Amino acid sequence: MSFAEAPRERDRGLDRYLTFVDAVVAIAITLLVLPLTELGADLADDQSVADLLGEHKGEIWSFLLSFLVIANIWFLQHRALRSLVALNGLVMRMLLLWLLAIVLLPFFTELVAAAPDDRTTKVLYFGAITAASACVAVIEMTMRRNPDLVDIGDGTAAARVTGAWVNVGLLIAAAVLSIAVPALSYYPLLLLLADNLVLGLRRRGGAGRPALSG
Repeated sequence: MSFAEAPRERDRGLDRYLTFVDAVVAIAITLLVLPLTELGADLADDQSVADLLGEHKGEIWSFLLSFLVIANIWFLQHRALRSLVALNGLVMRMLLLWLLAIVLLPFFTELVAAAPDDRTTKVLYFGAITAASACVAVIEMTMRRNPDLVDIGDGTAAARVTGAWVNVGLLIAAAVLSIAVPALSYYPLLLLLADNLVLGLRRRGGAGRPALSG
């Protein structure tokens, strides 16, 4: 009779490191909303709230955009690290680079609000998002190639690696579209919604293939 191997416990040092990572992400999201908290002071006596919001729609739009972007990037990272139980040097460096991209996003968000159509603004904004997603993809590859870093019974590693690189590819496509066709603004980021669709079609195609018997 064979017994299932017990799940491995996550290293305490890794737990502390990931707690630090999550705290930095929370601070970055908080920094996004700080410019909006000062809008109330700009409300004139003869001005309506609707007029005030209309005057600052650029700041509001950039906040909502970056909030959704950071949330998406964090969910990708969280999904990638669910089975991680230990760190190595490469994973640690990729997480630090991922954090760097995240903490830069509030600054780049201010640039989006001030100069949304500027080419440099788009390069910086899309560059940070793509860099963060690429870091997650490298982490996924590292985990797949180093079974000692992950919990036992993780049979989704290959699909997650594919998903991570699909995400990077969609971001590059979104950046090219946004820069090449300025009228599209930042709407090409909606391509990220195609991530799950692409992976779903890939899994469906794989499931339809007959299994090979040796």
